[in-house]
Amino acid sequence: MLALLLLVSACGKTEPTRWDNAQKESTTQPRNDAVKKQTKGGEFNQFFPRVSGDYNLVYSQEKKGFAQAKLKQGGQDVATLSISDTLDTPNTAKSYENSSKQIGGYPAKETGRSMTSVLVGGRYQVKVRSNSLSPGDREKWITEFNLSGLSRVK
Repeated sequence: MLALLLLVSACGKTEPTRWDNAQKESTTQPRNDAVKKQTKGGEFNQFFPRVSGDYNLVYSQEKKGFAQAKLKQGGQDVATLSISDTLDTPNTAKSYENSSKQIGGYPAKETGRSMTSVLVGGRYQVKVRSNSLSPGDREKWITEFNLSGLSRVK
């Protein structure tokens, strides 16, 4: 009897579960087109500030649509500098629309007490984050980026 029960259940057709359906959908849907069109992170490195003297720039992260570097002075972290492509996060770019502040001719904003950022070419967000630098110093470091070159990236 047990053998007959196993044979019947093994030959029966099983319906896919909701988990099977979710797996199928997540692996067969095309990737977000905005993510596909984002600039490669490595292309951003040329726009970071050129440092000299006591300062070093250590690139710490690079992926599609994003690059980040640590600004070091005398071996100590001073700030985190980054460039990100906002193509897949349009609300980030929209957050600059009503900005009354500009740095280097680009809309800028302060976020909290430790971050200053600009939106370049309506698409690329350049940030300087530091707990030790003043807002004025963060602005100075933003102007050290090649913002006009970045604005021409397509």
